[in-house]
Amino acid sequence: MVRVHLRNITLDNFHECISLEVDKSQQKFVASNVQSLAEAKVNPDLFPLAIYDAAVAGYEKPQLPMVGFTMYEITAGVGFIMRLMIAHQYQQQGYGRATMFEVIRRLKLYPEVELIATSHRRGNEVASKLYRSLGFVDWASAWAQEQETEIFLKLDS
Repeated sequence: MVRVHLRNITLDNFHECISLEVDKSQQKFVASNVQSLAEAKVNPDLFPLAIYDAAVAGYEKPQLPMVGFTMYEITAGVGFIMRLMIAHQYQQQGYGRATMFEVIRRLKLYPEVELIATSHRRGNEVASKLYRSLGFVDWASAWAQEQETEIFLKLDS
């Protein structure tokens, strides 16, 4: 089973992070890492993280390349997984699933988080399949159901 190691985005890994790309067929579903980092700069409730293979744990400078990017938000009792992107050359290897497990584990450590949720663009069947396989279900709130471009899911606990 693949395991991941999440690290803060720093001056040392910033350029590597913003150069990561998903498969061309997925670009319409994922915000750019530059946009995500800009949002995190002005919103202290956002936590952007670099995704590495777990083999880099314990090394000050990772010995392997960054495989992706994730970002979550904690607000109003909700731990919301806003971004999950795995670079195209690392997809279909279990990094997305392993990252979701790790982010969910981290969110459960915050006492103020009462609900864990995420969303994906309509038509993104890869994300839908992954999230639903992890126990996410439709978030049946009125505002979530009114969204035209996004499907909102909550972790069924």
